[in-house]
Amino acid sequence: MADDYLVRIGKLIRDARQHRGWTQTQLAEALGTSQSAVNRIERGNQNISLEMIARIGEALDSEIVSLGYAGPMHLRVVGRRRLSGTIDVKTSKNACVALLCGSLLNKGRTVLRRVARIEEVFRLLEVLNSIGVRTRWINEGVDLEIVPPAQLDLDAMDADAARRTRSIIMFLGPLLHRTDSFRLPYAGGCDLGTRTIEPHMIALRRFGLDITATEGIYHARVDRSTSPDRPIVLTERGDTVTENALLAAARHDGVTVIRNASSNYMVQDLCFFLEALGVTVEGIGTTTLTVHGIPTIDVDVDYSPSEDPVEAMSLLAAAVVTESELTIRRVPIEFLEIELAVLEEMGLDHDRTSEYTADNGRTRLVDLTVRPSKLEAPIDKIHPMPFPGLNIDNVPFFAAIAAVAQGKTLIHDWVYDNRAIYLTDLNRLGGRLQLLDPHRVLVEGPTRWRAAEMMCPPALRPAVVVLLAMMAAEGTSVLRNVYVINRGYEDLAERLNSVGAQIEIFRDI
Repeated sequence: MADDYLVRIGKLIRDARQHRGWTQTQLAEALGTSQSAVNRIERGNQNISLEMIARIGEALDSEIVSLGYAGPMHLRVVGRRRLSGTIDVKTSKNACVALLCGSLLNKGRTVLRRVARIEEVFRLLEVLNSIGVRTRWINEGVDLEIVPPAQLDLDAMDADAARRTRSIIMFLGPLLHRTDSFRLPYAGGCDLGTRTIEPHMIALRRFGLDITATEGIYHARVDRSTSPDRPIVLTERGDTVTENALLAAARHDGVTVIRNASSNYMVQDLCFFLEALGVTVEGIGTTTLTVHGIPTIDVDVDYSPSEDPVEAMSLLAAAVVTESELTIRRVPIEFLEIELAVLEEMGLDHDRTSEYTADNGRTRLVDLTVRPSKLEAPIDKIHPMPFPGLNIDNVPFFAAIAAVAQGKTLIHDWVYDNRAIYLTDLNRLGGRLQLLDPHRVLVEGPTRWRAAEMMCPPALRPAVVVLLAMMAAEGTSVLRNVYVINRGYEDLAERLNSVGAQIEIFRDI
């Protein structure tokens, strides 16, 4: 039992070191020990003290090592602090995970710039590393280099890491070009109710992919005689469904037409990346994509994913609920225009700069300054629609915003089975939210927020909404087990602290 514990400790340390882009020698130098000692630790062949674990975690600046030993991460939030200054939006979490999956199409070296260092990315890197893909952080840990092996070792896939991310479903598209049969663990991620993968299957069957599911594993077989002979019509205009179809079409030797495609931000970033790989994609930004696939992709590519509109919305909501003046830089305005239009009707006072171009050369950005505003509840309900409608992931932030507005706001979160239920956690903090059914919640404002101690909701965006409400509440709140936030946000607490919040990260001893 002790030996197994040491092996698990060693694996956590090795993964954290590799994510940092360090060699064993570099870690040894930081610790004042030898490379051979680090090697023994990582192989589970050396006893290790709690003091040494703490030193390793500090040296690697890694939540992975800390989580492995000290238990879940919690946040202690001192509320009623005004935010001020400027904060930059990080690159898109959803684009980064799609591009990591897309790197499997390429036999050459892929470099992705300013990749979000989040748990969702780390889980995918663990999966990629386990099947033989070499990844390392370069340029002081800012950029990510990905080099595939000549042959993937799919039988060695890290199933535990794969099950902790729903993004693993996007391995199906690229892998069907790599081998005639393979296995993939069931996808995980946020607890958002039942989510079928049938739309993926309907699209990918047209490329000869057949899936059977047994005991937590998807068993995939590919019939090379099958290929799309007419346009693929997606039964769901979903982001990951569209991305999977794009990934399958990219190496299909021929022209593939995808209809009812999502034109959302992460899909556009994936299309731009495919173009960098040499694949022609017509209709980017529309619901019909025409892909001119190439059977072999072997290029060295350097690509910069664009900024995250959902993180931008998170920061905007933080300013609104704390009644702050805050400038949010590098906002992908094309994917936030509907949200801003709704907020303008509610009375939001804000300015925006002229548009400029993101590092990918395509996405339009602005800097946005939000000021304290007297908001009124919107006349119409808040509900998501596929892009260019109000973003599905931005709906929860309107619960916190509506809670500080005068009047009653109906939020209809029709996409997910139970996400609206998690929004009622705001009632623990003084909110007045009435759950009408699993998809609809009525929010009454304004709210006199109060501090509370509570568990983090198991869904990413509602979890951040609770954190924002704690920032607005009088007193000190505690949000326990915030792993789900770390799945989608890089250093969120520290970055909010940089503009005036007071959030302390701690763990149980």
